Amino acid sequence: MMKFLPNLLSHRARGSACPPPPIWRRALAIALALGSILLCDLAAANCLDGKRMAGVNLSGAEFAADKLPGTIFKDYVYPDAADMRHFQSLGMNTFRLPFLWERLQPQLFGALDAAELQRIKDSVASAQSLGVCVVLDVHNFGQYRGNPIGSSEVPRAAFYDLWRRLLAAFPDSASTAFGLMNEPAKLPVATWASIAQETLNILRRRGSKHLILVPGGGWSGAHSWDAKDNGVSNADAFRAFHDPANNYMIEVHQYADADFSGTANTCIDPARLSAIMANLTLWANSTRQRLFLGEFGVAVNDQCLKALTAILDGMQGSSAWGGWTYWAAGKWLGTYPFSLQPDSNGDRPQMAILKNYMAP
Repeated sequence: MMKFLPNLLSHRARGSACPPPPIWRRALAIALALGSILLCDLAAANCLDGKRMAGVNLSGAEFAADKLPGTIFKDYVYPDAADMRHFQSLGMNTFRLPFLWERLQPQLFGALDAAELQRIKDSVASAQSLGVCVVLDVHNFGQYRGNPIGSSEVPRAAFYDLWRRLLAAFPDSASTAFGLMNEPAKLPVATWASIAQETLNILRRRGSKHLILVPGGGWSGAHSWDAKDNGVSNADAFRAFHDPANNYMIEVHQYADADFSGTANTCIDPARLSAIMANLTLWANSTRQRLFLGEFGVAVNDQCLKALTAILDGMQGSSAWGGWTYWAAGKWLGTYPFSLQPDSNGDRPQMAILKNYMAP
């Protein structure tokens, strides 16, 4: 970047009849010019810049799914802008924002709730001011009010309608990416793959240039990628997934406890996790798909921190992986053992490991 500084200074000199400024003023001009360039470079970091994505889920808006619509700041909360600034200062360039379909769209095929939509827009604006990407994550497990997508109660068209409305509300593809549906476990893998393909096609036909994250079916587990569901695995269902804009990634999740649910404070042998990640990387390379690790997290103990390293190592150095977002951060997480939220001692121990894997 320094190569542009002589041009900036010489342009000012050519347009001025004043004598050259003192050395300290010239040094100040250089510093100000450099700062301006750095700010421009920061603002350019976004969902479409091609950089490896590294960040965290900002949890809170998906809370109290059993209380609908719920009361803001009592049952659920949106991210704090100060938290965004903190994690961005540590090198993160991506925030995944989980929220509930029912709160945003109280009636299927109806208008988006104005207050809830504004809360999401405010979160996006905070992130945009920092030059980072927000992944809009419909955190509903493939259902709406307990009924799966594709049922008579929640036809596929209702899901397509939601995403048409989200596209209209968030047309800026530089600041937002679209996460179609968190862990669509309430419907068969093959059904979800078909719905996901059609949703992406609709978005593209309507002019979307957004990065689209397409979660694998079921619980989107890397460890179960080859497991059959009614005779079809994620490996089968997403082998031929495609995007006319070629701007998507297949989203997977991977926790380190024995049943891979992300609910225990103990972790399996890191070597098993290394094998899981290697197997999925091999699948991605053979099918020419790209991957995004949307959720992973561990508690703070020696075995689990080694497991975290194994998961991150599994993505390192491979073009098959486009990025990751750790689960999770947020002021309402309290004593949640996986939390990345800073406490009275400062940043959590998991952050010390994560920082080693952030793209420069």
